[in-house]
Amino acid sequence: MHLTILYRGSLVSCNYGCEYCPFAKRQQTAAEMAIDKQELDQFATWIKDHPEHEFSILFTPWGEALIHSAYQQTLSKLSHLPNVRKVAIQTNLSCDLHWINQANPETFALWTTFHPEWSNPDRFLEKCDRLIAQNIRFSVGVVGFAKFRNAIATLREKLPQSVYLWINAVKAELPNLAEDDRAFFQSIDPLYELNTKHYPSLGKPCSAGRSMISVDGKGTIRRCHFIKDAIGNIYDRDFEKVLFERLCTNETCHCHIGYVHLDYLELDKVFGSGILERIPSLKL
Repeated sequence: MHLTILYRGSLVSCNYGCEYCPFAKRQQTAAEMAIDKQELDQFATWIKDHPEHEFSILFTPWGEALIHSAYQQTLSKLSHLPNVRKVAIQTNLSCDLHWINQANPETFALWTTFHPEWSNPDRFLEKCDRLIAQNIRFSVGVVGFAKFRNAIATLREKLPQSVYLWINAVKAELPNLAEDDRAFFQSIDPLYELNTKHYPSLGKPCSAGRSMISVDGKGTIRRCHFIKDAIGNIYDRDFEKVLFERLCTNETCHCHIGYVHLDYLELDKVFGSGILERIPSLKL
């Protein structure tokens, strides 16, 4: 069996404080971070101890994880396991990259986001150059506020064309977004309009709960991050019995890590093996 897992442990701290970000802004205590590390270690051990299955894993923390050595080491180790097809993580790329050569570039990838308020293009681009030198696959994203246009244009000019630069649509702002700004975002990211929609999902088939699941630090399984009902726990001996097709119970789905798994959108044909790190396989 091949199973895709969106993992989100107890980490809720971030070194950035973007006003628009829903992630938690508080600092965690050493005791809280120790719990998160324990959960992370248990999860990585569970992956290793199930060689009969193949896994693709996207870490989606409520904060910034790669500034912590535990995540650097764990992702590097997971990338070398024979039953891990892909391991990726969402990150602001503020971490030091001294550890990156320990990761297996055949299976390791990054979903990076540039935050103009907290970083500068030159510093961010230097880290992108490091990833390229290490043959690490990565995408770069920016939140689609018009005030970020100059920073976005700079990134697109200086990044290699082979690096996909995506724009995360601010859906609440779309009614007030100038047509010129919307056209600019589309010129940067040919898939921008794809991200501007709330897709009908109620009663629609989806791989969530079937071949893709959300897992928290305690091992609780949910169909996805956007349906809160628990359906099992990966640490149960017979966890596989909870994996079967269920129709979506939400009216709509509007987040990339959700709607890419809706069957009828067929976005696996767009992103292929890069679906977790948000890298399209089609030439744009």
